[in-house]
Amino acid sequence: MSVMEQQELKKKCYNEAMRYMENAKENLNRAKQDGPIYRDAKYVKTACGVAYNGVLIALDCFLILKEIPKPNGKNRKSIDYYQKNLSTLDGKMLDNLNITYKILHLSGYYDGIESVKVVKEGFSYAYKIIEKIKPVTV
Repeated sequence: MSVMEQQELKKKCYNEAMRYMENAKENLNRAKQDGPIYRDAKYVKTACGVAYNGVLIALDCFLILKEIPKPNGKNRKSIDYYQKNLSTLDGKMLDNLNITYKILHLSGYYDGIESVKVVKEGFSYAYKIIEKIKPVTV
């Protein structure tokens, strides 16, 4: 893949991941923050799920750029797939993924955690991952 093709892929994926993050923030606004908690777990769950999917878009792009093959056949990518590949490529990014996975996917999406502080921290780590694929010019 040429440098120009890499930049085009980064631009496409970065913009898409950021679009997901914007949608996630809109859902958080619907959750109606009341001091340190969100009042509507449904919107928190939706926001966290959308944000986590934005992270997966960035991770897929990162792994394509590193020429890591997708799983064979109809197998879905799992957290293990991302963890295994990041463990050999970028330890800091792996740490960010683990935190993002626990906060956004497990606590946010599945459990509907209503803590504003925790959800914002999850979003912060999501942005750190997405920034790894930020193209030179957006």
